[in-house]
Amino acid sequence: MSELAVIALDAMGGDFGIDVVIPAAAHVLKKNNRIHIILVGDEPTIRGYAEHHAITLMRDGADYTNNAISVHHASEVVAMDEEPAIAMRKKKDSSMRVAINLVKQGVAQAAVSAGNTGALMATAKFVLKTLPGIDRPAISTTLPSVHGHTHMLDLGANVDCDADNLLQFAVMGSVLAEAVDNVSKPKIGLLNIGSEPGKGNAQIKEADKILHTAPINYIGFVEGNDIYLGDVDVVVCDGFVGNVSLKTSEGVAKMISHFMKQEFSSGLYNRMAGLLALPVLKALKKRIDPRMYNGASMLGLNGIVIKSHGGADVFSYANAINIALLEIEKSVPEYIRHCMAPLLVPLTEKDKGENS
Repeated sequence: MSELAVIALDAMGGDFGIDVVIPAAAHVLKKNNRIHIILVGDEPTIRGYAEHHAITLMRDGADYTNNAISVHHASEVVAMDEEPAIAMRKKKDSSMRVAINLVKQGVAQAAVSAGNTGALMATAKFVLKTLPGIDRPAISTTLPSVHGHTHMLDLGANVDCDADNLLQFAVMGSVLAEAVDNVSKPKIGLLNIGSEPGKGNAQIKEADKILHTAPINYIGFVEGNDIYLGDVDVVVCDGFVGNVSLKTSEGVAKMISHFMKQEFSSGLYNRMAGLLALPVLKALKKRIDPRMYNGASMLGLNGIVIKSHGGADVFSYANAINIALLEIEKSVPEYIRHCMAPLLVPLTEKDKGENS
């Protein structure tokens, strides 16, 4: 990255706040010398923590520079269980809101938060607004697959979606995959209960018709198992289905891990087998480690906002920061704007007359 990238972090958000955010910021700086990080939150608390852990922060009033961390004070914090509408309306000086404001003002190029997902989405949409042609932002993340990984959206921001929303998600997902994975014409699939034509509800059937005419590499319906096993780059669905799919997958992964630990500790023979298999098990764990995939993109906004898991550790949160860096480098919002332009339907003469 040749130019300085400035990223604002909601230092108070998430289950662990500064205990994770500040060490993660320091970790990222060790590997990126063209980045400036702004810690947004209660300044005395942040500076006290940094001093105690020997983490250098810039002095007040100093110009932003590469490979450095500065502090921007915010007096409020959005609780993890707080109602999004209340948080957005009443906590205008929250660390979350101020971090997003810095993106709006052009001070930072991206914001990262592990805070309340609903509040983050509502605040980001209110402050940054959506790109032309995008009705609703979508949450997208990367999931491991036999072919490497799969991008999936929406994962919970929009419970009820129509066919046009799914079209917008597909275009945004295609842009993201092409930009960050350097994939020419990524394969886009629409999640359904079957891959055969005619399957699904009315919303899915209508979306399928529209997607076949869109300027993307749409391959048709895909099923749940294709998320991890299929030859597809992007899986599109509404937020209800996406969130259920994601949480189900997380539950299955934890169950398998639990059963494996039980089996490898049930008797001398199994414990010996476990020791022999340890290198393979460690390699497998690293390959599917959810911390490697932490950091969900809020696509469709006039700016870059990355949602970290609320319970993320230092390694996980650092990965979310790196995703923000990648989206800055690839200018993802501008790329989406460019790709959405051909899909925007100009007003007819009748529409112009009605709106005049």
